[in-house]
Amino acid sequence: MATPSTFLNRDRSWLSFNQRVLQEAADPTVPLYERLRFLAIFSSNLDEFFRVRVASIQALTHLKHGGTKTLGDDPSELLRRIHKTVDRQQEEFGAIFHGQLLPALAEHGITFPRAEELWDEARAQVHAYFQQSVLPHIQTLPMELGEAAPFLHNKGIYFAVQLAPPDSTPHDSAPLCCVLVSIPSPPLPRFVPLTSADGNAHPFIVLDDVVRLGLPELFPQQQIVGAWSVKLTRDAELHIDDEFEGDLVEKIRKGLRRRATGTPARFLFDAAMPKPVRQALRQRLQLGKEEMIRGGRYHNFNDFFTLPNPIGPALEYPPLPPLPSAALDRAQAMYDAIAQRDHILHFPYHSYHYVVRFLQEAAVDPSTQAIFITLYRVASNSGVVAALVAAAKAGKRVAVFVEVKARFDEEANLQWAEELTEAGAEVICSMPGIKVHSKLLLAERMEAGETKRYAYLSSGNFNEKTARVYTDHGLFTSATEITAEVRQVFAFLMGELPQPTFRRLLVAPFTMQKRCKELVDREIAAARRGESGKIVLKLNSLEEPSMIQKLYEAAMAGVEIDLIVRGICCLNPSLPELRGRIRVISIVDRFLEHARIYIFGSGARQLLFVSSADWMTRNLRRRVEVAFPIDDEAIRQQLLAMIELQLSDTQKARRLDGKLQSHYANNAAAALRSQAEAYAMVERAEQPPGTGSN
Repeated sequence: MATPSTFLNRDRSWLSFNQRVLQEAADPTVPLYERLRFLAIFSSNLDEFFRVRVASIQALTHLKHGGTKTLGDDPSELLRRIHKTVDRQQEEFGAIFHGQLLPALAEHGITFPRAEELWDEARAQVHAYFQQSVLPHIQTLPMELGEAAPFLHNKGIYFAVQLAPPDSTPHDSAPLCCVLVSIPSPPLPRFVPLTSADGNAHPFIVLDDVVRLGLPELFPQQQIVGAWSVKLTRDAELHIDDEFEGDLVEKIRKGLRRRATGTPARFLFDAAMPKPVRQALRQRLQLGKEEMIRGGRYHNFNDFFTLPNPIGPALEYPPLPPLPSAALDRAQAMYDAIAQRDHILHFPYHSYHYVVRFLQEAAVDPSTQAIFITLYRVASNSGVVAALVAAAKAGKRVAVFVEVKARFDEEANLQWAEELTEAGAEVICSMPGIKVHSKLLLAERMEAGETKRYAYLSSGNFNEKTARVYTDHGLFTSATEITAEVRQVFAFLMGELPQPTFRRLLVAPFTMQKRCKELVDREIAAARRGESGKIVLKLNSLEEPSMIQKLYEAAMAGVEIDLIVRGICCLNPSLPELRGRIRVISIVDRFLEHARIYIFGSGARQLLFVSSADWMTRNLRRRVEVAFPIDDEAIRQQLLAMIELQLSDTQKARRLDGKLQSHYANNAAAALRSQAEAYAMVERAEQPPGTGSN
């Protein structure tokens, strides 16, 4: 019998998370269009995984010894295991889509006829659409030897088309002739509605099949032997050589330009493609064997996010409108409410309106002296940025730290930085060698001749869009100690204070890891005294080796540990020496679990923190992160109740084990779905006194 691994591999653990996304797509209790969206999420996740992680592992295979040291595994063997898992998941993906979802959609009249299945009226409609809308956007890329190798855009979809002379037969030995043809989505929609005489029928043709039907018009003098879809995914790293020398922002701009031509990480092809065509593509595009991945007839399943819903709400989750905060609504001004006591917002259950409102009020308040904020990912039409611009134009001091190294948001953040600078804000773009991932907002106001500070600290981004689908917690406070330390964080970010000190906040890379270890040690000491040692952590990812070792030490000392880990979990709860004292669950449901919460101890000595940081090496050592304590007893009880709901979830919680398996929690127990219960809990709490639910 193999010895259990002390640490589970992070990349295989991430694939286990994506398997849980696939479980949601396979769940018949999930509304039909939401199941399609989980397939879209799975597809999008996998694209990013190959662009970020697999590309890096492939690079390590070219090192003689450094790869194993960096990964803890042989990179070539790890790639083999990754591809094996992905192949299995892709097969399951196809089985769910073809075997479950397409028949279920057909029951509602939603069908996707292929080119050869079209009726005369539809064929004429498709022909006209191809001529008028599609043809102007199509590119053809020759594959002949001697020509420059064709360039494939990242995540672009193409047909590999095999051509032959019009009078040739399958037995002719003419040289293989192939050409690549783009499938122009974007800019065109991936799904084109077809007219039907049946009012209950809702047929769509996939844009790929529109192009397939038009191929004879593109190559009128040749025979179309076959056409198979392909997609190339490129390395997403910016590969900045030295962040400490020269202009970092300009280096990021150059890195963004290079990203478009990044090294291939995955070449997805239709499994029906003949081997000679596949070999010709691999040779012409200079692809390695490990980059060739079998797929289905259609790629870019994330386009199913855009599939029109002709049936209506019955095929989607019932709406859960964002809830008001009764206390903040009663206040004439946000400053007044926060001065009286702390307030917490639980997203997406609460409306994000209050964060924007706070900024809008601060922008026009004559007593506001300054606003400080960190921006990592913001919405495309950001009310947060609009309020900051208004404040700067009104003459307030507005200091904004924009993290332009936020992956895939770099270009947007550079544009936000320019807009804020033009408005008169002080803008700092990134720091060399470190990312700023904390979510902090601070307003300084003159009251009775003294500076009064008001802060908003959160686990989630300043992003109205993601606040509708990510679970996060945001705290408004005017507590002197907390706001003073938030000001120290900004002083560090602005270069005013090289070595800040913190007593209440846990701040990476300064105090967070050390303090968390001390708090674990405190529970170890309690357990050894015969008291109840307890730790509860809610994280997106758990990977940092020394923190995992510390949790192992605590469990072996008798501390009871519950972990709620959405994604990567390198801790192995199945180690026999732990004696079952570490329990790990993962919740995948309607909303993306994004909040981080650390709970140490119980009863009077319990400490609870909300944080922006996962327990990963990068977060604890190479990012500016902030965990903030919850001092208000009522707020602490709200968060504890939400954590208890998650630990009791019997519908969407999965138990994780050392074999990277995800088993549903005990469904024999009373049905409890934590996200639905959390919404109901917040709704009850916000009802006016004397009212009840209908």
